[in-house]
Amino acid sequence: MKPLLSKCTKLKWPLITIAVLGAIGYGVYKKPPFTTVHSNELGIRTNLLTGNTTQFKQGSAIVIPGINSFKRISLKDRVLQPKAIASSASKEALQSLEGLSIGANVIIRYNVNETNLLNTYASIPDNDKQVVESAFYGIAYKIFSKYTVREIFSSKRDEITETLENSLKPLLAHDGLALKSIQLGSIDLPSDYRKGMDSLLAEELASEKMRYTIELQKKKLQAKELEAESEKQRREIAAQAEAKTQIIAAQAQEEAMKHIIPFKQRQIEQRKLEAEADTAARIQEAQGNAKARIIEADGEASARKKLAESDAYRIEQIGKANANQMAKEGELISKHPGLIQKAMVDKLSDKIQVIIAPPSTSGFVGDNLLGNGSRD
Repeated sequence: MKPLLSKCTKLKWPLITIAVLGAIGYGVYKKPPFTTVHSNELGIRTNLLTGNTTQFKQGSAIVIPGINSFKRISLKDRVLQPKAIASSASKEALQSLEGLSIGANVIIRYNVNETNLLNTYASIPDNDKQVVESAFYGIAYKIFSKYTVREIFSSKRDEITETLENSLKPLLAHDGLALKSIQLGSIDLPSDYRKGMDSLLAEELASEKMRYTIELQKKKLQAKELEAESEKQRREIAAQAEAKTQIIAAQAQEEAMKHIIPFKQRQIEQRKLEAEADTAARIQEAQGNAKARIIEADGEASARKKLAESDAYRIEQIGKANANQMAKEGELISKHPGLIQKAMVDKLSDKIQVIIAPPSTSGFVGDNLLGNGSRD
């Protein structure tokens, strides 16, 4: 028996170790020490032993059971629309300054305040909508009761919305929440008051329309006046600019004339000198031509005189030669009278037949041809 007990005693601790490890493995299998943080979420891990906290964004975080606690906080916007104050017939309806019950369609958008979340996460209520709704009711009744129905209905909606936001924002911040916006929608009025209000608003709208129409006409008139004034100024400026341009042009022309006039005078003088020089040149040319013509005429007269003298001399010599020739021919004819007929025959044409007859006693060559010689 003792050996058996001794043997069991030796196996006691290994068995205990195996059991503990098995229990740990089963616990890890059944409840893994990891958790996942999704997008639009924040995770806060708290060490239960030390109280330290760690913030996790999207991803995985180690959470050891019994040592750590883990809390997920959604970062998505949350919307609350209080139903109790939506209708004027509700028992929780809002009250106006006149004491009239009214309903308001309000939309509240809020979220978790991420700033300093490690210190404020513990104050975030699990039922945050109920907390926000209670806080809103607490301020809404006070604020709406300060305004008349007309102001709530139309003229001061923005002011009321801003007042609600400024009043609710610090209340939510105390609970670790951040107010995004408040939208004031439709206003529910009692039916009788609604009809009167609609009629009054219609008259106000007509009045506003008329006022805007008058203002629009005034602005159009002012716009036309401004356009006319602008056109007038533009024309004045244009006229002044044109006048300045003309003055500058006149000054420039005057300045140019100071140089042009002497230049023109010099041109005139130059042309005058050129004309005088041209006249003198023409006179000299005419005188030259006249002298040349005179010289030519003298030369021609001299030549003609010499030619005439030459002709006279030639004629005189010819006359003398002819006289001498005629004297010689007269002597020859006197010696030889038949030479006259021969000379006549030489002057006749070759086609004429000539018969030479002895000269008649009368001296006429043709007497023998005419038969006057036989009669003697």
